[in-house]
Amino acid sequence: MKIKLDRIISIATLTASVAALVLVLKRPQPVAPVLPAPAVAANAQSFQNKIEQLEQARAQGQSGAEVRLNAQEVSAAIAQASGALSSPGGLNAGDAASGGTAGDSLSGDLGAGEPSVKDYQVNFEGDIAKGQFLTHIAGKDVWVTLEGKLGSKDGYATFDPTKIKIGDLEVPVSLVNDQLQKRLAEQRDRLKLPDKVGGIRVENGEVVVSNK
Repeated sequence: MKIKLDRIISIATLTASVAALVLVLKRPQPVAPVLPAPAVAANAQSFQNKIEQLEQARAQGQSGAEVRLNAQEVSAAIAQASGALSSPGGLNAGDAASGGTAGDSLSGDLGAGEPSVKDYQVNFEGDIAKGQFLTHIAGKDVWVTLEGKLGSKDGYATFDPTKIKIGDLEVPVSLVNDQLQKRLAEQRDRLKLPDKVGGIRVENGEVVVSNK
């Protein structure tokens, strides 16, 4: 009876391992729709225009002025920062959003060294930021999905995860958060906000950026 029980446990363990592997390699539901190139370019320009409005308000002495950026505009800024779009000049969109570099830092926690990260997707829901990207883990292309609270403290962007998925497999945040926060601390310079930005937060499905 013991031999049969051991065999059942072994088969169950193998089945669970295979199921977990399938979930890890499975592409999850996208967090945002893919936009055509002209729409991305238009959103990148809209992002830049809003950042310029913030700069103008600061030049006029309006401290604490705010602009709101939707997911499409932030996604376009990340594409611009990663080189997919050329910058139109002035304040770099990636510097203002801190999106591309933050994503690199977060993903570094999931693999050794500086992994290749591509195909960013960003969305916002209520006060939650959602990010999804493709990276290389253990020789396989794997989708990583992060959800959490985006904010700022002492001139640096902060991210507190509330949900992490590798492929279609949800990973308990408690298992990786300490290491992730350590990784963010090591990459703190990448999370520094531009001097002219006072803070960022997610509110009502948009990123709110304020000046100093």
